[in-house]
This record gives sequence, structure tokens and C-alpha cells, in this order.
Amino acid sequence: MASLTPLHETYCKWDQTPPSQADVLEGLAQLVSTPISNVVREIILAIQREIAVSLFGFNLYKTQQLQKKSYVQNFYKHSFDSLQNYGSHYLAPSLRHIIEKFPKLHEKPLTPKLHFLLGALNGIFGDYLLENHNPMGLPMTLYDHYGSVQQGELNGHIVIFIHGLCMNHLDWSHYQYGDIGEKLLAQRAHNTMLYLNYNTGRRISANGRSLSNILEDLITKNPNITEISLIGHSMGGLIARSALFYAKQNMYRWFHHVENLVCIGSPHHGAMLERLSFNLQDKLGRLPIIKILSQLVNIRSNGILDLRYGSVRDDDWEHNDARIGSLDDNRKPAPLPSHINTFFIAGTIEQENKEISALKAIGDYLVSVSSALGEHPDPRFHLKVPDAHKAIFYGLNHLEIQYHPCVAEQIARWFYPPQKSTDGEHIQKHIIDLEKFKNIALT
Repeated sequence: MASLTPLHETYCKWDQTPPSQADVLEGLAQLVSTPISNVVREIILAIQREIAVSLFGFNLYKTQQLQKKSYVQNFYKHSFDSLQNYGSHYLAPSLRHIIEKFPKLHEKPLTPKLHFLLGALNGIFGDYLLENHNPMGLPMTLYDHYGSVQQGELNGHIVIFIHGLCMNHLDWSHYQYGDIGEKLLAQRAHNTMLYLNYNTGRRISANGRSLSNILEDLITKNPNITEISLIGHSMGGLIARSALFYAKQNMYRWFHHVENLVCIGSPHHGAMLERLSFNLQDKLGRLPIIKILSQLVNIRSNGILDLRYGSVRDDDWEHNDARIGSLDDNRKPAPLPSHINTFFIAGTIEQENKEISALKAIGDYLVSVSSALGEHPDPRFHLKVPDAHKAIFYGLNHLEIQYHPCVAEQIARWFYPPQKSTDGEHIQKHIIDLEKFKNIALT
């Protein structure tokens, strides 16, 4: 592993041991017994001020002065201390007693429901869990197609699936449709499906570096791997791009094994919902409810903030003083590797032949079509992907495109074309097939 600055060391830990059920209980015990931070205290005080001023018409200056009174400060201290004492003396010991009574919990892996819970928690404040060494902070781990931690020798073509924000490695399958992995496994022998699970609250570039390190280690331990394909949904596509960016910088060997990159609904130029929340906060900030809710915005993880413009590099954020607010797009270009077949998939809730401009901007509810297809008016950021390598699925939202059979069919045809043809013929066939998929997606 290349030498890193202290800042990067903080963001690039990649222990691959997943938490057990006992770790979840211990993590909860630590949360309920952790002293309330100054940041949380300030947010609580700010919310109280906004309620007093906006809803009850109190004077802001007098409200601030009241909060500074010694007897009010003592009341706050007593309240915060009581909450902490209750957590430390009652909740935390009860949780740890369960661990002591059932020591086998240390050996029990997470259930699907716990994977769902930890995936969501890590997406919201995973950077906080990491900073405080909480055992609920998810490590970056590779799982096999059957849900077990990847072990044993690998060879041939490796396909790695990277999930999105607040999700987990189990979200690639659907009880009704199956999954993309099943479709690709049916195409040819020597295909291995691997599923990445990771802390989506971390910086995207931090997760990209960690993934790059893991794949270099994978290649070193498995020299018979011949090809690597990366398939990322939403934030997962940005993680894959970041990993490729740092692999090239570090001259890692796995970089040259990558054959395909597929990004499904990835906000290459930002997620509309992330920017919309800040625009509303900026434009409607005088409304009482907006002013109150805006105080809660500060709790969001760094991973969520990176979705505002689709930041995939450290230098997109590390020299930026402001963490919260309507920041300008300060990204640096991160072009796609020229030797890789890159494919972009976008979903849109609009119906085919019923174009509505507002729905074009909304896209799949979270990501606009232009952002998912890497299109940008500034040539420095425009991701040059051929039209034959792009697909738009009508009537599908942000979650449905992750496992819809039409999407799986499209990826399989991209990876394994039915027959060899000239570029022009292939593009024409692709368009015809895509028209068919659009119609299927409407049913």
C-alpha cells in the first residue's frame, strides 16, 4: 500500500472482518453511553431558538441571552447529563449483559434485517461511527453470490457489484425478479459474482481508495483472475470510478484487468435531491419549518454530501473549508479510463412518448437522466461514453433499475453480444433491442 498522509490514513482503513450480532449490541451500547457532543448540543439549542422565534414570536436576541443564563445552562447540563447517565447506567449495561449471557453472538453473522439496519445507519452517520471506532461501522467486505464472506481461490472473469447509499450487498436480488448476477452466471463458465459491502457514510474518494487496495490484494492472491467487471448502482458507480482513478495513480495491476464498467443510476454530476434540499434551504430559509429542519441537515454524513456534485477525488473536498451550504461545484476532472468498456444506465419515471420537461429533470426520483449518462455542458466533466453504451429505461425509479430483468438483459447483451458485427450494425441492433426493453419496462 502506498504511503499516505495522516488525513488519508484516517479515511482509508479497510479491515474486511464483518461485524457480528454481538458487535451490533456493543455498538448500540457505545452510542447510548457516549457523551452528547458539543455539535449536537449546539444543534439542539439552535432548534430551540428557531422554535421560540419562528413559532412563538420571541425576540432572537433575548432568546439567545436567555439560553446563556446560568440557571438555563445548569438546566441544559442537568438534562444532558441525565440522558447520558441513563444510557450509561441502564441501557448500555443491559445490552452488554445480553452479550455476556449469549457468548455465541460473537460468532453469529448479521441477519438480512441487521444488514438492512446497519446499511441505513452507516449511510446516515457512518463517518461518525468510523471516527469513534464504533463496531457498527461497516468494514469493506466482499461476499460471494450466496451471501458468505468471499474465501477460496478465484480465477477467470470476476464481476464485482457495488451497492448504493444506505444499502447493502443483499439488495442486488429481488424476490420477484432475481438479479443481474444470476443472468450473468447463465452466460458462460468461469464467471464469479462478488458483492461489495461497505460504509456508505464515508467519503466517496475514501471508499474508492479502499476498494482499489482490496482489488490489488485480490489480484495478488489470485493470479489466475483474467478479467474484472465493475457494476455499481447509484453511489456504487462513483465508488468504482474513484477506485479506477486511484488505481491508475498508484499504477496498480488490477487496473489493467478491468474489462467493463457499468454504472446504474449513478449521479456522475450530482444527485438532484441532494442539491434540491440545499436550494430549498437557501430560498425558503425564512419559513419557520425550513429554518428548524435546516439545523438537522448538519447531521448528514460525508458520503451524502459527496453526492451533491458527484465528487470522486480527495481534492474535491479536502481543501474546502465549508462542509454545509450551497457550495459551488469545485470538482476536479476524473476522466474514464480509455481501455475499459464503460456503460451507463439511467432510469426515468416518465413514460415513453409522454415527455414532460419536469420529469426529465427528476429522472428516477433521485438522479436526472443527464447526470446518470455522464452528460455535462463543460467538456472537462463530460464523460465521453458512446451512445451504443447508454440505455434509458422508462417507467423505472431509482431502486427498480438495480434489479429489473430488462436491465439485467441489457448488461448481459453488452458483456456478451449475440454475434460479432461491425460497430454500426451493433449500434443499430442495440437501439432496436433498447426500444423493446423500454416497452417491457412499462408493464
